[in-house]
Amino acid sequence: MARTLIIADIHANLAALEAVLAAAESFDEVWNLGDTVGYGPDPISVCERVDALKPAVWLAGNHDLAATGDLSLGAFNQSAAEAAVWTSDQLPDRWRNQLRDLPTSGATEIASFAHGSVRDPIWEYVLTEESALACLSATTTGLVVVGHSHVALRASIDIRRQRVSLARSEAGTLLNIGGDRWLINPGSVGQPRDGDPRAAYALLDRKAARVSFHRVPYDIARTQR
Repeated sequence: MARTLIIADIHANLAALEAVLAAAESFDEVWNLGDTVGYGPDPISVCERVDALKPAVWLAGNHDLAATGDLSLGAFNQSAAEAAVWTSDQLPDRWRNQLRDLPTSGATEIASFAHGSVRDPIWEYVLTEESALACLSATTTGLVVVGHSHVALRASIDIRRQRVSLARSEAGTLLNIGGDRWLINPGSVGQPRDGDPRAAYALLDRKAARVSFHRVPYDIARTQR
């Protein structure tokens, strides 16, 4: 098997995470792009569940670092700041320390990773062709993978013209990434912001050089209780 589950922005939503894991079924590697906690009601359970997956990539996002006290809450809106304070109160030292020690970006031979963007791993949203071009131009890997925006998307680069084509990725979108350079965002597991409330994730078939985008419904009422 050579399947990587790519997830981001779980935001302490255990119901959504469990739905994704059940729908993805078989995979041998996990990349978690950060914001594991924040907003949602299940920070400890989600940290435990993610840790049990032994992710090959586990990044810290801005909400993770707000919950650990490593980012000023002045940069957050009121609801996000209140959620960070509540989350911090729930987290035992074990998870607070583990989240604090996570990187915000990284790279392997096949992919570069950042929670936000390559040039600003914590804060920048990659939602424009300009920001996607900056990420792809700053790396040499065939694949760049980001989270943070809660919007599932993909971008490809025309190296000769230094131009990028960016588009949102609906459920069922399939990319053949062999031979080209791509940036992708799998969307948000726990709090999608692209008009589709279902939990989002992506699967990378490393052998076939193919990325597929997926959505799965979950019990939203369970999270809201």
